Amino acid sequence: MLEKNSIGLADLIAKVKNELIYVDLEQEKEAPVFWVNSVELELQVTVKREGKGGIKVYVVEAGAGISRDDVQKIKVSMTPLLTREEIRKLYQEKFPEKVREVFGKSLDMMKGNTDNLDAGLPQDE
Repeated sequence: MLEKNSIGLADLIAKVKNELIYVDLEQEKEAPVFWVNSVELELQVTVKREGKGGIKVYVVEAGAGISRDDVQKIKVSMTPLLTREEIRKLYQEKFPEKVREVFGKSLDMMKGNTDNLDAGLPQDE
């Protein structure tokens, strides 16, 4: 019963990684304006023994109706493999106009200038 509606730990980590790191800028309106230094997930999981001595770790969803004794709490920490500079360079090479535009807007916002965020940036015809 638990398996049918549950997600495995490895699947959850892959999903989080994909959502945070692998941004498809061709589908996004803006390039990312922040860098992910690390992500820490605190999860409640159950462990099930599978055939041939293997085990499977499932993430428990809220209200799953599982005995408290069967649930374990774990912390998973993840850090990017690439440095900020390497990520910036990849985005700069693939999407130079979007990166310049977003960084320009971000700098204006940090300076408190939100009146004309498009000033000085190339405009679409």
